[in-house]
Amino acid sequence: MRANQLQTTEYADWYKPYLATLTDENLLEELEISLHKFIRFVQDIPMDKHDYAYAEGKWTIKDIIQHLIDCERIFSYRALCFARNDATALPGFDENNYAKIALGNNRTIMSLLTELSAVRHATLLLFKTFSEDDLLRTGIAFNNTMTVRAIGFIIIGHQNHHQNIFETRYL
Repeated sequence: MRANQLQTTEYADWYKPYLATLTDENLLEELEISLHKFIRFVQDIPMDKHDYAYAEGKWTIKDIIQHLIDCERIFSYRALCFARNDATALPGFDENNYAKIALGNNRTIMSLLTELSAVRHATLLLFKTFSEDDLLRTGIAFNNTMTVRAIGFIIIGHQNHHQNIFETRYL
């Protein structure tokens, strides 16, 4: 399964910027490779930048990594529900409220990266169980239809999106 096989009907429009960060990635390979690239990237960020926010009210690098963890858990749950043909429409979530309560900025960078790695490995193992039919199944999240495979690529694209923000606004 490759990113360029996605159809625009498989995801909501607001995911287009995330998916635009992808080229012709293989879903399972890129779920693994992108994690290692991201961890190496973050480990090269100077320590004094981990608690930096580029403007008042913006998240720190630590807050954003916590956000990636929370979102990946939510997206993986959605993928599981849709792959298992659960017809329940799933709600959206308030990412700003999650960030405020999660207090990612109070954690160490290593604890965040360790948790991100654990979550990604769980996501990868989950996606490895999906058949081609499972990947094409759809469900509704936040009033939008999505396929399981789109969710996998959105996870990767979301991480890429935030890495690009780190590069342009934090470093």
